[in-house]
Amino acid sequence: MIQQILPPAVAVADTTADLLDSPVFPEEEPYLADSVEHRRREFVTTRRCARTAMTALGVPPAAVGSGPKGEPEWPAGVTGSMTHCDGYRAAALSHSREFHSIGIDAERHEPLPDELVTYITGPDERAHLRELERGHPAVHWATVLFSAKETVYKAWYPLARRWLGFRDARLTFDPDAGTYTARLLVPGPVVDGVRVAWFTGHWAVRDGLVLTAIAVRRAR
Repeated sequence: MIQQILPPAVAVADTTADLLDSPVFPEEEPYLADSVEHRRREFVTTRRCARTAMTALGVPPAAVGSGPKGEPEWPAGVTGSMTHCDGYRAAALSHSREFHSIGIDAERHEPLPDELVTYITGPDERAHLRELERGHPAVHWATVLFSAKETVYKAWYPLARRWLGFRDARLTFDPDAGTYTARLLVPGPVVDGVRVAWFTGHWAVRDGLVLTAIAVRRAR
């Protein structure tokens, strides 16, 4: 599903079912120590998706560890992102010569608690959400925004290697084009000799899911 909002050069593998017969690489076993069952299901299935995407890229399947902030540790020459929510797991990978970073996220298309909306947004974003809700009431816009902010962080971290808070980027959505812009409110990393001031991404709602994606392409 999420392939539809990513560039063709990005390899995607996704599933709506857990793939528990998938092997776990020895290097990954420490991350599963004392894991509860649902965590193991997420871990094993997303890494199966990641290795399927590696194969599509012509990259030998490899272990995917986790860094200090929980970020995936990809094999050399690869960049990507993984996501999981109830009923959906996915991985999106590319050659790092094509993209600096990729961020994907999936959430159930359900209302977000009011207290969480207040925590992740600024006043101008809440006004934007109210405007979107008036024009397109069938969409749970706060959940779309939450998912998009998760994607922004996943695209940001490999470039900046530092934290980005929910309120450190101001998001606006184009409901007709299925796109969004994240304007950074903190200094961004320098990429291809230019300081990043914003990210642009795509979003979609289908089959009970919110899907968001960003792919930061390398300069030609």
